[in-house]
Amino acid sequence: MSLFYAPEIAGLPILPEDEAAHALRVLRLSAGSEITLTDGKGFFYLATIRQPHPKQCELTVLKRWQPGLPVTCRIHIAVAPTKQADRMEWFVEKATEIGIHAITLLDCRFSERREMKTVRLQKIAVSAMKQSQQAFLPVLTGMTPFRTFVGQPFDGRKFIAYCERDNLCKPLLNQLYRAGEHALVLIGPEGDFSPEEVTLALKSGFTPVSLGPNRLRTETAAFVACHTIHVLNKVMKHIAMQSKGL
Repeated sequence: MSLFYAPEIAGLPILPEDEAAHALRVLRLSAGSEITLTDGKGFFYLATIRQPHPKQCELTVLKRWQPGLPVTCRIHIAVAPTKQADRMEWFVEKATEIGIHAITLLDCRFSERREMKTVRLQKIAVSAMKQSQQAFLPVLTGMTPFRTFVGQPFDGRKFIAYCERDNLCKPLLNQLYRAGEHALVLIGPEGDFSPEEVTLALKSGFTPVSLGPNRLRTETAAFVACHTIHVLNKVMKHIAMQSKGL
């Protein structure tokens, strides 16, 4: 089933131009055809094509619904972009596929990359959301200075994953995180966070965690952190659905 993305569909039932072109020119849909859409904010929509114009494809919304149980937690990964852009693109794609609510690109002292345009990353996220039949599009924030970011308020648990000579000294993320909590995890560049950045994060309320005994690449560490939190919440959601007989 093809899933279309229309972020303003709740108030403006029109397919964006690129989505309309795909529906009408590639899939050969026409007036009266039913399509399924998401607004990227947690809702799916069933609609029919009313005016099949490739630049202004008007829709008639038939139904709106949320998939499964409402989301009770939000996962936010703040990560220093890798030198190779394709590795960061891989992370954005895979994190979106399994489920993530926000990604922030961090500018750290040892960052390998000081600039990274988010236009392509946004397109990759939209494609991954549609391919995996997700209803949430992660909020993608461009390069943000580390000091600025850690000083921002966050309503949830805050973690920082960094390397130590003996990484087993820090508790594992899955030991400290509790399902249902909003979570923010900081992932540093290949050169890791500087000692000053670690100190600042700890003073700002971040808890140090380990992602395991192996030293991971930046994009792998970011994915492992996201997946760990996601799995713990999936288990809780599955138990809740079973208790409701769903």
